[in-house]
Amino acid sequence: MQSGLLAFWGLALVSLVQAQAQVPVQADFQQGQFLGRWFSVGFASNSRWFQEKKSSMKMCSTEVTPTSDGDLEVISTYPKGDKCETRKSLFVRTEEPGRFSYTSSYSGTTSDVRVVETNYHEYALLFAQKVKDGQTSTWVTLYGRSKELRPELLEKFTRLALEQGLTRENILLLPRTDLCIQDSV
Repeated sequence: MQSGLLAFWGLALVSLVQAQAQVPVQADFQQGQFLGRWFSVGFASNSRWFQEKKSSMKMCSTEVTPTSDGDLEVISTYPKGDKCETRKSLFVRTEEPGRFSYTSSYSGTTSDVRVVETNYHEYALLFAQKVKDGQTSTWVTLYGRSKELRPELLEKFTRLALEQGLTRENILLLPRTDLCIQDSV
């Protein structure tokens, strides 16, 4: 009985890992249309860092620009206390359009980043996953071209996060703020 139960849970875990590994990338991804200003509307993650910081997180603006070699420079400006901080990231293209590799300058870990779905003018859903010290961290991000998105898009974001094994406690719709961000590009 116990070995049967262990086999069941082992199969369930393998299925979950395979489902997460097969997160799709936006069909016919158009990198040029993805460029420009986005607002971070929602984050979901099981990372310890996110769980520790989420109570103080607020909406931020993110500017996506191309580098000379075709990668993406991603610059996020966010409120931290009463100041604005900026974080620069480099999303390195892979052979699959819409899929990138990102190496953290802080931890040195590399993440697999995918643009899962976007209509370019309203929203984008991103998925990222990294492994550090045998622990897998999953991120789902909802970007919007404006600070407020339709409820259907918020539901789509929540559904994607839950499908990736995250819990409702791992999901955060970021409080809107005018600090450090502007509505117009």
